[in-house]
Amino acid sequence: MKLKHFLLTTLASLALSLALASGTPAQVDHDTMSDRTTEPTGQFQRIEQPLWARTAVTGAGLGLIGLELWWFLLSKPKSRQATVTGGVQEVTITVDGGYDPSYIAVQAGQPVRLNFYRKDPSSCLEEVRFPDFRIAQALPVNQTTAIEFTPTQPGRYEFACGMNMFRGTVEVMADDGQAILPEPLINVKLAHPPSHAVEAADAV
Repeated sequence: MKLKHFLLTTLASLALSLALASGTPAQVDHDTMSDRTTEPTGQFQRIEQPLWARTAVTGAGLGLIGLELWWFLLSKPKSRQATVTGGVQEVTITVDGGYDPSYIAVQAGQPVRLNFYRKDPSSCLEEVRFPDFRIAQALPVNQTTAIEFTPTQPGRYEFACGMNMFRGTVEVMADDGQAILPEPLINVKLAHPPSHAVEAADAV
């Protein structure tokens, strides 16, 4: 529903700005028509708007569109720490024009249950996918669908709708509450070392 509202308001704002900035078409008044004896042409005459009025209306429309774009695309996602119930980390996610919250923090090594309550009937949100856990689950409208998995490795795991337009993140923390980054590949032993390395070792 939020997506539909965003698109409709954006298109309406843009259309209104362009219409007012280019001049509002209006019919010729009754007195003017009465003075004319020629056959009506069926066309309209434009009322030219002052330059300052066009600039003000266009600026207001573009500002409104920019505000909607910032709110919809660039606003900070809501986050939530999972609560533990019966040994299971649990979070309820509302599906309505996206995922709320879209950032969930959990602990590694403990079962996770994400309860998706879908309110938005758009087809884009009828399915949610967790590619790292090989999960693809349909989400019926006005129902709560539970998805369970147990993350064993700390890191960030994304989930998305079926069309990959709306996304969320599950942040898996280590026991100390910190996400573990991949360690650099150092001190790697080669099964077959290069020939020049062997020769150098023999010379020593």
